[in-house]
Amino acid sequence: MITFLASLFIKDRRNYDSPAVRQAYGVLSGAVGIGLNILLFLGKWIAGTLSGSIAITADAFNNLSDAGSSIITLIGFRLSGQAPDPEHPFGHGRMEYISGLLVSVAILVMGFELIRSSFGKLRDPELIESSALVLGILLASILVKVYMFYYNRSLSKKLDSAAMKATSVDSLSDTVATTLVLIATVISKYTGLILDGWFGILVGIFIVYTGGSTLKETIDLLIGQPPKKEFIDEIREIVLGHSLVYGVHDLIVHDYGPGRRMISLHAEVAVDGDIQDIHEQIDHIEHELQEKLNCSATIHMDPIVTDDKEVLEMKAKVEAMVQSLDEAFSMHDFRMVKGTTRTNLIFDVEVPRKTSLTDNEIMNRLKEQVHGLPGSKYFAVIQIDHEYY
Repeated sequence: MITFLASLFIKDRRNYDSPAVRQAYGVLSGAVGIGLNILLFLGKWIAGTLSGSIAITADAFNNLSDAGSSIITLIGFRLSGQAPDPEHPFGHGRMEYISGLLVSVAILVMGFELIRSSFGKLRDPELIESSALVLGILLASILVKVYMFYYNRSLSKKLDSAAMKATSVDSLSDTVATTLVLIATVISKYTGLILDGWFGILVGIFIVYTGGSTLKETIDLLIGQPPKKEFIDEIREIVLGHSLVYGVHDLIVHDYGPGRRMISLHAEVAVDGDIQDIHEQIDHIEHELQEKLNCSATIHMDPIVTDDKEVLEMKAKVEAMVQSLDEAFSMHDFRMVKGTTRTNLIFDVEVPRKTSLTDNEIMNRLKEQVHGLPGSKYFAVIQIDHEYY
């Protein structure tokens, strides 16, 4: 159904990186979710009233809250698609993350409420009256929620959307919840055992767990997390695909929401190159990153020596020292400055966030190794940089 509606209402519907297409899918998914969840609420409320089941009734109101969550998702996508303004120069893309956060909170609230009401049902158990109509409504609800989980998960992957992922997880938890309610109803019908309260507690625990998981993911996005390795690899491939660039470092991705990413990086270029020509080509790389990755890019040029044999040999020796500490370490901005009594080797070492060595330990070990090189008195001047990915 979503695919059919998208073909009718969304232009260029396969261009998932486009902010306009993302917004259109978010609004469409939210609208469909509102309609389906309201229908499920009405069906389960009728089934809960007929059977006297607290689990079915609670599940019905869970679907009503899901309709509210779909409204939040719809509004979130609408707001995230707004153009930048003087108060928000980087746009409103993070509103999508906030909508995912609110959906996660709604999942948690419903889970705790279901657990609370289920304990009350344990104290005052009531026989559940089931019929073919009640069982049919529950089964139909499960099938609808499976469909909603499938299309929301599919869209979350295509759009790389935290809000869509939270909605898909919500649909999955509803599927499990209704399945357990159906099992409890069938057992009660054929054995007389009243398991309504116990199954309600199990459903509530599952909902709280899934809500907590999606809450953590959306909070991570709002706080800021490393970009995906595939995205970093794409950036490196584009930049290093130009012959004037010898290396890339100090790469930072600033995420202001889907479709609103900014990149800053340092590109190593030959120190004796034509500055005007290099500047023109760097501008071209920035535009290429904009076109291919849909992000703004700022590139700083770092001049390096590329044809001095002595400097290159010393650079190779120092790189080997850096790699001997940890293969994940890298070196850049190497310079060799000769004085009358000593030679300074100036360089930066880029280290990942996860390393067993402190900055001081790294610097002290490298300084000791550099000072032990044969020949002139070598001294290391080191700057430690930490990766942001």
